[in-house]
Amino acid sequence: MNPPQIQDDDALRRQLLAHLRHLRSAGVEWLPPGAPLEVAAPPPTDDTPSAQQASAFEIAPEEVASAADALTLDERRSALQTLAAEVSKCTRCTELCSTRTQTVFADGGPGVELCFVGEAPGADEDAQGLPFVGAAGQLLNRIIIASGFTREEVYVCNILKCRPPGNRTPLADEAANCRGYLERQLELVNPKFIVALGGCAATNLLQTTQSIGKLRGRFHDYKGIPVMVTYHPAFLLPHRSPHMKGEVWNDMKMLLAKMGRPVPQK
Repeated sequence: MNPPQIQDDDALRRQLLAHLRHLRSAGVEWLPPGAPLEVAAPPPTDDTPSAQQASAFEIAPEEVASAADALTLDERRSALQTLAAEVSKCTRCTELCSTRTQTVFADGGPGVELCFVGEAPGADEDAQGLPFVGAAGQLLNRIIIASGFTREEVYVCNILKCRPPGNRTPLADEAANCRGYLERQLELVNPKFIVALGGCAATNLLQTTQSIGKLRGRFHDYKGIPVMVTYHPAFLLPHRSPHMKGEVWNDMKMLLAKMGRPVPQK
């Protein structure tokens, strides 16, 4: 006996939501985002509408809350730990996994207001397993404090989770291999605002070919989250372009105004 056809989209939505609740109760903490579900209508008969009237219907992604949205902060924190463990075993990039000391997942917890996304770990980060702990990291800490935050109040991660040999710029295929990890990470953290540090972070996060010069000075969108682009702290170090620190501070003041936070006077 054939199972009965689902005659209306409300019934299908109820079944999908019930299934999501069942998955959560079974301990499933994350589901990959997928394309809208399409269900073809049954062939027309004397008792059913015509093919034109009974066209396929869709359930838009926003109509079914993602599993991450339904998680508590503790559940998100646990899911991030699980993801970090998965990343630590990643071997997608042969060169990177053979030369790294360890993966560098992130620093911070879920539910923060602000997230900084950099390029890739350097030597210090590869040694300690945390992002932005070297000279560039110390400068980032000063930027964070000057903006009225503490390091503990923000989330910090990179496009890549492994150090490229010689601190070279990440290759396109390496960024693509890490893209899924980054997307799942940001979905679970769910920050209200993102700062992309440097051209590599900006172009990979936003999937654009525009230069950092063209990306600065305005806000962009990453899955509904406002993104501000500014220079990487390493670019501001004394041996490079310390005179550009004022430009980064202007970017941060623009961000703080967007966030509705007071702009500290320097």
